[in-house]
Amino acid sequence: MADPRLPEALRAALEALPLGGAEATRRSAALSTAYRSLRPSSGALAGEADVAAYLATRMPATYAAIHSALSEAAARVSSFAPLTLLDAGAGPGTASWAAAALFPGLARVTQLDHNAGMLKAGRELAAADPLLAEAEQVRGPLTAPPLEGRRFDLVVAGYALTELPDSAVVDAALGLWHHCDGLLLIVEPGRTRDYGRLMAARSALFDAGAQIVAPCPHQGPCPLPAGDWCHFSVRLPRSKAHRRLKGGSLGYEDEKFSYLTVARSHLRPAPAAARVLRPPLVRKFAVELTLCARSGLEQRAVTRQEGGAYKAAKKLAWGDALD
Repeated sequence: MADPRLPEALRAALEALPLGGAEATRRSAALSTAYRSLRPSSGALAGEADVAAYLATRMPATYAAIHSALSEAAARVSSFAPLTLLDAGAGPGTASWAAAALFPGLARVTQLDHNAGMLKAGRELAAADPLLAEAEQVRGPLTAPPLEGRRFDLVVAGYALTELPDSAVVDAALGLWHHCDGLLLIVEPGRTRDYGRLMAARSALFDAGAQIVAPCPHQGPCPLPAGDWCHFSVRLPRSKAHRRLKGGSLGYEDEKFSYLTVARSHLRPAPAAARVLRPPLVRKFAVELTLCARSGLEQRAVTRQEGGAYKAAKKLAWGDALD
């Protein structure tokens, strides 16, 4: 299982942020309100204090979601060893940190974002990491990135398309694919609205020749009925500052997210045979699984009489792949 915890250098940098007082709590609440209201976060990131509140309350969760999705992508394309990364809609470089943790051979990182304050924060956080400290930062919009036809082995857009209007999502996804020579990962909030938009991007990317890698075990249309959506959850520890700013008492947080990974055909991706779409129901004599399989949706009960299969099913978690 992928480790959702922040790298030590990043965790220490975030814990050193000056986040005391009621003003920091107010700014954190404004960010949460914008997120729940489906409004772009840029409107709530007006100054350094807003950026600091984002770093403390949202960066750990987005890191955990991106790291989880990127780990699964790496497992599906075992030979993939990227040298170059485009962190699209980079914010403070969250996806850059996740990619650096998973791909030690990464040599060059490019971070694209329109928000100068977020890029500045990303540069300061990266001071302790030799690779990320040398990352190239490009200021510009996701919808028209000033990258002059450049291409990258790995392209990641983490919680970036959610900032765009509906009309811009598909074109932005296709634009990222144009800059991708290997693997493209899009991670979005685990909400019905964002999932529907992600599926529109999935269809367009497939038509453009992309191979579906994950989470889908097939290349066909999503089999979920109208009103349902495919999303997953990752549990991460909360810092003291996070609990204080969010008014939470628990020492952990569950981040819900949806994602899509596609690849160029030369990578020969190996999608899972099936994926667990809901938390398994472990009963006395059986484990009940809701799966997305190559043939579509499937309800499977693994009984105690099946011995090893039953023991393996008891260990499955929401989002796990079955091979």
